[in-house]
Amino acid sequence: MLGLLSAAGVALLSAFLLLLLLLLLLLLLTKQLWNLRWNLTRDPNNPRPLPQGSMGWPLVGETFHWLLQGSNFHISRRRHHGNVFKTHLLGKPVIRVTGADNIRKILLGEHSLVCTQWPQSTRIILGPNTLVNATGDLHKRKRKILAKVFSRVALESYLPRLQDVIKSEIAKWCLEAGAVDVYTSTKSLTFRIAVTVLLDLQLEEERIVYLAKIFEMLMNNLFSLPIDTPLSSLRKGIKARQILHANMEKIIEEKMKRQQVEDEEYHDAFDYMLSSSRELGQQLSIQELKEMAVELIFAAHSTTASASTSLLLRYPAVVEKARAELETEGLGYDAHSYHHPTGIAENATTETACLLKGRSYSKEQDGPHTRSHVPYVTLDKLSQLQYVDCVVKEVLRFLPPVSGGYRTALQTFELDGFQIPRGWSVMYSIRDTHETATVFQSPELFDPDRFGSDREEGRSSRFSYVPFGGGMRSCVGKELAQVILKTLAVELIGTCSWTLATENFPKMQTVPIVHPINGLHVRFTYSHRPTKTKP
Repeated sequence: MLGLLSAAGVALLSAFLLLLLLLLLLLLLTKQLWNLRWNLTRDPNNPRPLPQGSMGWPLVGETFHWLLQGSNFHISRRRHHGNVFKTHLLGKPVIRVTGADNIRKILLGEHSLVCTQWPQSTRIILGPNTLVNATGDLHKRKRKILAKVFSRVALESYLPRLQDVIKSEIAKWCLEAGAVDVYTSTKSLTFRIAVTVLLDLQLEEERIVYLAKIFEMLMNNLFSLPIDTPLSSLRKGIKARQILHANMEKIIEEKMKRQQVEDEEYHDAFDYMLSSSRELGQQLSIQELKEMAVELIFAAHSTTASASTSLLLRYPAVVEKARAELETEGLGYDAHSYHHPTGIAENATTETACLLKGRSYSKEQDGPHTRSHVPYVTLDKLSQLQYVDCVVKEVLRFLPPVSGGYRTALQTFELDGFQIPRGWSVMYSIRDTHETATVFQSPELFDPDRFGSDREEGRSSRFSYVPFGGGMRSCVGKELAQVILKTLAVELIGTCSWTLATENFPKMQTVPIVHPINGLHVRFTYSHRPTKTKP
């Protein structure tokens, strides 16, 4: 009897192992057929081979590897396959491209070799009326409308409110008894800049915090598999967009009514968009304005303010050199601070600016009372800060706002000896190109002096430094991004001191967006330097 049971057990085990082996063979066969399916899409009229690489597993490709491995995914494959390799991400075959010469061909080949096409999930969540999804004449029309939003006159008008918001946020950090999670706080700051400075949305604090969380949900699901099911990432992103649109609709309707008054002053991006569209003889629908508003929030969020703050906190020598420049230019501590005998710093800049602009002033409007001594600046003053400009450029090289851009091949063409078949997606990598460009000395180091007048690295190769892309699809809001980063750097360096609350700085993750792993916890205090009391 025991012998029969033993024999039966052996038979069951053998059957299980055989079934497992068959399943493994089936999986391997399926993967081979999947790769063969894409190899057959090569253009037979072009003698060049497809780039090296793997298409991963059926349907999902290498998407999960990409999300789990982060920046290491692209680094490892670039080292193994070279600057041009194939993969399959977010439901589409993709050719990943690195290198100044390769990027140049793509960016200057818009409408002839390639056309813009972001991943399907991104297009669905942001909406069809956004600049990032527009092509051809629609793109030209929207770019003209948005040009006024980012004009010098508009940027100058945003600057006082931008400083107010940043001063208030830094005051919170300095008044916080414990450590501040810089990554979380700067994400909140960039959202606040977008809704209060760019869009001038008058919302209660609780509402701003709530909408910031909703926007974070949109960002977290922007790059996802294009599968619309109740629990899918795509559905979460769509829901987040709908909530943001619902909160903007009434405000937009009021804006449109006010714009009918000819002498209405410009205060925000909505005003500039409506005015610009009217001047061009075009009419923007409420749906278009809602989608463009979310795109503006996305643009402000993508300035890598979080990453730039992380970098500033990590390099004290850079901070001290920038602080010295602020002193020289009259923006430093000694130039504008003075203490009462009680030790309380005077600060009337916010009130003065409001009165000069004919607005009423309330101490509560800017949140916590700020002891920032940094005066209100102009675009001209920011442009005089040459070292701060180098710091911002190096931030954008080291951790660019977006890792790259997406295109679709309109015809088969060649890169690095490989064919790029018609219909395939092409992702050019800004970050990898910055990291591997031979024009940069020690590109792995954070070195703002590389952009100084005595070195000017990158000038000899235009497409080795492309933080905002290039060609006709270059970022229309790049000037705004640089103004935000410069203003944040000036206020942060000029106002406070800090110490790391953890033993070591966290590592930075770059996929799907730039962020420090497990946050960045820092203790902030107002700078206190010996100063003479006012006689």
